[in-house]
Amino acid sequence: MKLDKKIRKTIIIAEAGVNHNGNMHNAKKLIDIASKAGADYVKFQTFDVKYLILKKTKTASYQKKNLNKKISQYNMLKKYQLTNQNHLDLIKHAKKKKIKFLSTAFEIKSLNLLKKFKLDYIKIPSGEITNYPLLKRISNLKQKILLSTGMSTLKEIKQALKILRRKKKDITILHCTSDYPANIDDLNLNFIHNLKKLGYAVGYSDHSENIITPSIAVSLGCKVVEKHFTISKKLKGPDHKASLEPKELIKMIKFVRQTEKILGSKNKVITKSEQKTKLLVRKSLVASKIIEKGEIFNKQNLTTKRPGNGLSPFLIKKFLGKKSLKKYKKDQQI
Repeated sequence: MKLDKKIRKTIIIAEAGVNHNGNMHNAKKLIDIASKAGADYVKFQTFDVKYLILKKTKTASYQKKNLNKKISQYNMLKKYQLTNQNHLDLIKHAKKKKIKFLSTAFEIKSLNLLKKFKLDYIKIPSGEITNYPLLKRISNLKQKILLSTGMSTLKEIKQALKILRRKKKDITILHCTSDYPANIDDLNLNFIHNLKKLGYAVGYSDHSENIITPSIAVSLGCKVVEKHFTISKKLKGPDHKASLEPKELIKMIKFVRQTEKILGSKNKVITKSEQKTKLLVRKSLVASKIIEKGEIFNKQNLTTKRPGNGLSPFLIKKFLGKKSLKKYKKDQQI
């Protein structure tokens, strides 16, 4: 069955993040991979460490584990910064590869930069959901918003939505577990049901190593799914181990598209093949033995047998107790 045009296609965001390791060749290669896999968007991260972080801030536990060395967040992230020209080059390359470009702004300076590029969405990362100045600035922009909710309470999510002051159709709330990689025991996808009650579109930002979790999220009603990917999990960096390799990304997107087809529409649809099968496996009213003209129809001389191209068995009540107007042979349809 072809995907119903009325069914909204899930927006798939391939999250390159900082997996370019500060290398533009890698960044463009990531765009190539996302495009080939069939993602709708490829997304990077935009920040300036001078405005983002205090120099002595420690790395998160997952960052220490994935980097396998002691380093401050400031020094770690500094080498992953993208310049203004880097952004222009990547946007140009994405356009060439026929995939849309997105990036996440982590502070106001970077938000102002991305604003110039007129991207389709503003992505608010989980760590910034309580950043009042940033949220306030975003509330005055026109682009649609993707709001990640990792590490957040329901109260904090509602608080952020109140600050953003946008129409419900302009915001998609992304369920998220902020661990890299996230353990499947911690994904808690059933919370998506509660997010939907807020009245906004819902999506899922997945940090698990599993390639089927986005498909499960789609089956729960998510309209956007986001997944980290990398050139190779063997590369050094904070997010590589929680990311999919190229072949895995292709499979994940294929599963999402198959899930959309499996879900179909909300209407009951009888397929063409079912229509043909229906005639062969349903039954019709037939004579269970010879019925003479004028004989009374009863439960002893009527039965039901395949195929279903005759009178429906539901009509048997209209015949019981009435005289037959003609003679019927055994197994003849009534």
